[in-house]
Amino acid sequence: MSATTAGSGPVGPVTEGTGAHGPRRARATVRAADGVRIDAAYEPGPGPVGGPVVVLAHGFTGDLDRPHVRRAAHFLARHAAVVTFSFRGHGRSGGRSTVGDSEVLDLAAAVTWARSLGHSRVITLGFSMGGSVVLRHAGLHGLAELPAAPDGAAGGAAGGVPDTAANAAAASTAAGTAARTAAGTNGGRTEARGGAHGAEAFLPAPLSEADRLVFDGGRADRTDLVIAVSSPARWYYRGTAPMRRLHWLVTRRLGRTVGRLGFRTRIRPGDWDPVPLSPTALAPYIAPVPLLLVHGDRDPYFPLDHPRALQRAAGTHGELWIERGMGHAENATDEALLGRLWRWAERTGAAAGA
Repeated sequence: MSATTAGSGPVGPVTEGTGAHGPRRARATVRAADGVRIDAAYEPGPGPVGGPVVVLAHGFTGDLDRPHVRRAAHFLARHAAVVTFSFRGHGRSGGRSTVGDSEVLDLAAAVTWARSLGHSRVITLGFSMGGSVVLRHAGLHGLAELPAAPDGAAGGAAGGVPDTAANAAAASTAAGTAARTAAGTNGGRTEARGGAHGAEAFLPAPLSEADRLVFDGGRADRTDLVIAVSSPARWYYRGTAPMRRLHWLVTRRLGRTVGRLGFRTRIRPGDWDPVPLSPTALAPYIAPVPLLLVHGDRDPYFPLDHPRALQRAAGTHGELWIERGMGHAENATDEALLGRLWRWAERTGAAAGA
């Protein structure tokens, strides 16, 4: 059965029925906070209702029906419930792709739906663009939850960040990353920051609309563990031939036509303004949520300086696996690696009490 949920997120579970162990397999349309309709699917997994759920975020030009996405979902469903969804502009979802900006709203809607189905522990697992989205989503929540300083108070390290070495380092890292980007390669466009509370004061420009909606949206879509596979660390990277082709696909009219007709991906024209916070800028704020970064040493899109930059930004909190002989994203993630990812999530979640 397929059904639609309305509002700025799912309104209750939409399923094919309810069995002794809770909701059964389902296909639903959920709405992101900006109203875009997102195609989503649910597989209940082997455990009782309330067990862990993996929310799987695909890469650019993928969708939930692609064979490599279904393969990963079916494998993970042996261990836990799984929610897959198609980002905006992909597959049956509405809207147009923004290549990592507004997609945080799609993930938030999928996580909210997963929690509405009775799951109290959510693992977000993203590949490539989806990896950048799960990092940004978790980091925005972490940033939002930092306490603000009282009016007129120094606020510890600066601007409301608690006066601890870890948070001071996080604020410094995020501020430095955002400032370097503002001074660097983005052609004078407005960089991202927040405004009045928590660590927002460190960031040198307004949050993008999507970032603001996640930042202000409460905790219903929070995640408990984050796994990012083959994620970029920064925006506008053109250092490899595949990324130069991807930029052609996104920035040229003919490229967007090829994306629509050849890859079933509808891409929004125009550049970001303001530029959303990058994965590296937000990585310091993911803690204390457990974080795993996975990257292949033969990734043709993003070389190893990307995962290493993300790990540096996350500090001692982020764990990094460099996979020998691995290429890029879902297509390069075999069942052996998926099994290791699940065991990490199971072990880490138990240790963290998630």
